[in-house]
Amino acid sequence: MPVRPTAALSALLTAALAASALTACGSGSGSDPNTVKVSYKQSTDNSVKVMDTYLAGIKKDFEKKYPGKKVQFVPIKAPDSEYYTKLQQMLRSPRTAPDLVYEDTFLINSDITSGYLKPLDAYLAKWPDWKQFIGTAKAAAQGQDGKTYGVPDGTDTRGLWFDKRVFKKAGLPTDWQPRNWNDVLAAARTVKRKVPGVTPLNVYTGKPAGERATMQGMEMLLYGTGDGRSDPLYDSGSKKWIAGSQGFTDSLKFVETVYKEKLGPDVSDALDPNFATAVNGELLPQGKLGIDLDGSWLPQAWLPGSGHEWPDWSKQLGLAYMPTQNGQAPGKVSMSGGWTWAVPAKAAHPDLAFDFIRTLQTEANAKKWYIANSGISVRKDVAADPSYATAQPGIKFFTDLVSSTHYRPAYPAYPKVSTAIQEAMESVTTGDASAQQAASTYDSTLKDVTGGQVVRR
Repeated sequence: MPVRPTAALSALLTAALAASALTACGSGSGSDPNTVKVSYKQSTDNSVKVMDTYLAGIKKDFEKKYPGKKVQFVPIKAPDSEYYTKLQQMLRSPRTAPDLVYEDTFLINSDITSGYLKPLDAYLAKWPDWKQFIGTAKAAAQGQDGKTYGVPDGTDTRGLWFDKRVFKKAGLPTDWQPRNWNDVLAAARTVKRKVPGVTPLNVYTGKPAGERATMQGMEMLLYGTGDGRSDPLYDSGSKKWIAGSQGFTDSLKFVETVYKEKLGPDVSDALDPNFATAVNGELLPQGKLGIDLDGSWLPQAWLPGSGHEWPDWSKQLGLAYMPTQNGQAPGKVSMSGGWTWAVPAKAAHPDLAFDFIRTLQTEANAKKWYIANSGISVRKDVAADPSYATAQPGIKFFTDLVSSTHYRPAYPAYPKVSTAIQEAMESVTTGDASAQQAASTYDSTLKDVTGGQVVRR
């Protein structure tokens, strides 16, 4: 596998790029009353321009619909965790705040609490399309004050991607569907034994992977423990975060096993913040990865014009749902998140920003976006459109997982809880701690980051 830039070098490059983004905003959002400044997350893979291409089309629509108005893009090119940091830096000052920003739903409540975002209820009340959005998507963009601070642009689900070419060489079934965690590990061990030179199983882990490690990794395991009915991370009854659970330790043991038995990528690769780019652009297309615990959006990297075109991916990759720990009901698990378009509290042109959202979210433009980025519709009208459901392979599989999916507890403390989870994962990945030790350290950290709002289970 090619040598990857170190995390430190990546961080320096990202800081330089983000600094240029800040400079682009340096004259302040208010410098031109007819220009709306839009900031978004640009892919770290230079060949993936799905968002850039889509937004360029929206810019044309917007400038045609609103003569005399202009759109200026302020892209931030960085891995997830660094994107969040740079975005928050921009939101703190009227001098650097854009008019519209792309917000991950996991961070939105933290930014609401910090006073970085503007409530959109007055705009939404006059926008007929808002009635088309499903309730769970609307809830993901709400603050604890009941106000709405973002317009979701889709959701996602997660499952197991597996390479049929690798499975055939390993003597494994190409219609594979594991019943429990042991089945997943058994398949990975078979690949390791029978197909040398292939990484058997990828589970994202550690702080460099950011929320990708928490959500695709730990939470896909954790939410498959227990009875499947109660949230294993947050107790809504007591409004406290859960510590000391057997499910948390068991989930860390799974991660520990993957890396201890060398079923996963090399630790140095796993802890590279840009490893996901290699997974999507190299390992999967080249048949060098057996199983990937990952999200519904992956095909956007393989569409025509992406730089990693892979028209036959649906013939060469299989899809399986992630099973619960012991196959207990409901038998499968998924996590869902998504992104929203939000207006900064310090935006100079909020009205113009919402006009841009309205342009982004016409029924036709929304459908175009879901199909382009392999997203899952949060609009009822698009979801009911047959051309959406059949637009590309995999959409139906991942859309069907919505019925058994889970959403992260979107409270202000969540980003810090997520970081604590990543630290626990990283310590078992590197072998610095056992699963039991890492779980104990997590419990202590949890008390600190939540102000003692912890309950043991």
